Amino acid sequence: MARYLDAKCRLCRREGVKLFLKGKRCLSPKCPIEKRGAVPPGAKGKDAGGRTSEYGSQLREKQKAKRVYGILERQFKRYFQKARKSKGETGGMLFRLLELRLDNVLYRLGFSPSRSVSRQLVSHGHVLIDGKKVNIPSYQVKVGQTITLSQKGLKNKEVQETLAQKNVIMPQWLERKGAVGHVKRLPNYEEIGGEIAEQQIVEFYSR
Repeated sequence: MARYLDAKCRLCRREGVKLFLKGKRCLSPKCPIEKRGAVPPGAKGKDAGGRTSEYGSQLREKQKAKRVYGILERQFKRYFQKARKSKGETGGMLFRLLELRLDNVLYRLGFSPSRSVSRQLVSHGHVLIDGKKVNIPSYQVKVGQTITLSQKGLKNKEVQETLAQKNVIMPQWLERKGAVGHVKRLPNYEEIGGEIAEQQIVEFYSR
């Protein structure tokens, strides 16, 4: 599968907000946005302050969502098409599908510092769903399923540091006790949308 191999901090600078792609580094003074502000990458970044068109705004919201969840255009478009065919509002259904990805659920449960680390844990076979190994990051977790890590996965330094953190804000649709996580119910858009304007994405693909 194709992957983004350039510097991840450039993505945050391009979107003008922290996308939390590098775990604890994003919360430290080393974060480029903390040091230089939300200046777009490139020699002319400081001069890029012109008015953004409607299409440009829609594109930026779509790009931001793709980068937050770490997926590329073809896969993101498939999620949108699936959401459009589902019952309910397309934007809300799109984010529900994205949130229920296994790599995202691991991140939300506090098993890893970032979605990229979660993806690595899944791909290396360290994640168990109801006791069975699952190595597909895009696997759609279902309500009632139990998520755990293998013994080798629990020995991962980044996993241990993340699990040891206190006062972790857990989404209400998830719960975790120790190193065992559960999906209690389906997430609502109000809980997961954050700063991404889902209607802009719907309008982008509806042109």
